[in-house]
Amino acid sequence: MRQDYTSVKNIYIICGKTDMRKEIDGLATLVQDTFDLDPYSDSIFLFSGWSKDRYKCLYFDGDGFAMLYKRLDNGKLQWPKNEQEVKKLSQQELRWLLEGLAIQQPKAIRPSLTSAF
Repeated sequence: MRQDYTSVKNIYIICGKTDMRKEIDGLATLVQDTFDLDPYSDSIFLFSGWSKDRYKCLYFDGDGFAMLYKRLDNGKLQWPKNEQEVKKLSQQELRWLLEGLAIQQPKAIRPSLTSAF
């Protein structure tokens, strides 16, 4: 059973609005049937509803599913709106999202693909 979620291989955000009444089985089915992804893989799946002040996180840790549900007291998430889309996030993009920032930060310094040395 994994406790360190910072080393998860994939982080996916399910864009648009998800019915937040869905529990573990409903969210796992959504991941598998709608987006053709494996809910049992080393992945975190994030979902948000209409109000964007709460989210659910689904993760399979090897012997069962874990689900985190969080409701913000103040503020809203800047959740992408395209309901037919799933995006793979980096750890940095996840931090931005959960801090209330947009996933794409135009002024952020991006890592270089090539080394100058």
